[in-house]
Amino acid sequence: MSDDAFVREFQRRAGLVPDGDAGPKTMAALNRVLPADRPRGGLTRIIWHWTAGAHVVTSVDRAHYHYIIGGDGSVVPGDHVPQDNISTADGAYAAHTLNCNTGAIGVAVAGMMGARERPWDAGAFPIREPQISALIALTADLCRRHGIDVGPTTTLSHAEVQPTLGITQRGKWDITWLPGMIGPGDPVAVGNVLRGRVLAHMRAGS
Repeated sequence: MSDDAFVREFQRRAGLVPDGDAGPKTMAALNRVLPADRPRGGLTRIIWHWTAGAHVVTSVDRAHYHYIIGGDGSVVPGDHVPQDNISTADGAYAAHTLNCNTGAIGVAVAGMMGARERPWDAGAFPIREPQISALIALTADLCRRHGIDVGPTTTLSHAEVQPTLGITQRGKWDITWLPGMIGPGDPVAVGNVLRGRVLAHMRAGS
């Protein structure tokens, strides 16, 4: 999604004229949602997922994730902003990871419907490299925006939550496979690949 497309989508959700122009009213609305004085205001990690659906973003996806990346690499905002997950006590938040939603931004790649871990089968909707590239760029942007460091406990896949954080996740294996791999890999090893790409992206943009 281009920058002006992001702006138009935000304007629609904020009840403003969706003209793509980040004028005073749009900036004021953004500041209410993303206050500049809260770069570390309780958001401490980003968790990567795949939706286990097709390459299109659904209403169910938008309800559960803060951002979803469609099959063409476009980023679609979810129904909840990341700040909704600073506290989950009110029940109004993106419920993307079992017992690990507080302070966590959920980012999902649309795909992997019908995929099977053993024996390996990517299904009819395998995640694509443009989606992974968008995941990397989005994660880098979110890390900068919210003051989140890149690391195994702060930027990780759903599959890493159980082995790294010790929080049971009922056999979740997203994201243990990336385009070009011959089959699923070790969750942390795959996570290290993604983290390395995020750091490289951040260094290239600094």
